[in-house]
Amino acid sequence: MNAFPKKAALPANAVVVSPDERSVVTESYLPEVGRGLAVSMKHFFNNTKEMLRGERPDPVTERLDPGISTISYPEQKRPYPERFRGVHRLTLREDAESPRCVACLCCSTACPAQCIFIEAGEYPAGDKRHGYERFPVKFVIDELRCIFCGFCVEACPCDAIRMDTGAHATPYDSRDQFLYGKDLLMAFPGRDGGRISSNPRHEPGDPTYPGLTRDHEQH
Repeated sequence: MNAFPKKAALPANAVVVSPDERSVVTESYLPEVGRGLAVSMKHFFNNTKEMLRGERPDPVTERLDPGISTISYPEQKRPYPERFRGVHRLTLREDAESPRCVACLCCSTACPAQCIFIEAGEYPAGDKRHGYERFPVKFVIDELRCIFCGFCVEACPCDAIRMDTGAHATPYDSRDQFLYGKDLLMAFPGRDGGRISSNPRHEPGDPTYPGLTRDHEQH
């Protein structure tokens, strides 16, 4: 038995295709490289003309039109949706100096990435908040470990932490720079530019305070 059987004859209507002979110029791809450069230069000069004339299309609303369709970041920024979870921020009290955070550790407990560290402190004796609530001595968020799930915002009972800055984390060249401390988180404004929450804050001692005080205990 022949180990290499003879192939069957081709059908009568078969068309034999033989490779075209290519010259050295064709095999060097120089013509195609030239055509590609011509297309790139054409778009370059057209886009430069549009920029000089002020006719550049809006990359957000007109990105499907011919012309430049890229965003020159950071000079241009694509608007984020209203529900976009951006960089965290700590809201302030009415005095615009202290955070609303009471160091209850609800956000750090709810965080699945364990990227929030809080060191709680007590108010000094004589302060009306002494014995009722605490304040964060340290509040650190590791933005590299954060998965931006929003659980910390949902868990906070005081509306002290939000993700409504409308901005993403700035790229750095060191991991330490992604550790956002309390002062930096308090400095970030919201989309409206404010740092104070619109939700009212009832402090101990105020007539509207819903909790108990030492002077008005109810059993």
